[in-house]
Amino acid sequence: MLWFGCILTRMHELSIAMSLIEAACEEAARQGDVHVEALHLRLGALSGVVREALEFSFDLAAAGTAIEGARLQIEEIPVTVYCPRCCEERQLPSLQHFRCPVCDTPTPEVLRGRELELRALEISEIPENAVQDR
Repeated sequence: MLWFGCILTRMHELSIAMSLIEAACEEAARQGDVHVEALHLRLGALSGVVREALEFSFDLAAAGTAIEGARLQIEEIPVTVYCPRCCEERQLPSLQHFRCPVCDTPTPEVLRGRELELRALEISEIPENAVQDR
């Protein structure tokens, strides 16, 4: 049963990787003769995405596309909540304990940590002689 769960997780990340590649290919085409060097992604701890599975899926899905060879740069976003007792933002040390790490008050208001956001594309222009050789 655990093995089946691993397959489902990879399928989920594969569809996310394919969506990222599609968005990057569309933007690269819109920009003209450019090569995508990297995709910069923000990934929250509560996004439901397994980083390693996404990285594996990205490399697999990028093969044979205009994005092939691009890096997937992932910024991991920890869970940040608002503590109503402290009236402060607090970063949770664990996803298993949604309580303020300072005063131990339950903290249901999540401020950050659900992100799955393509923030930027790192691109470079393709030299004119390379464009003519295509």
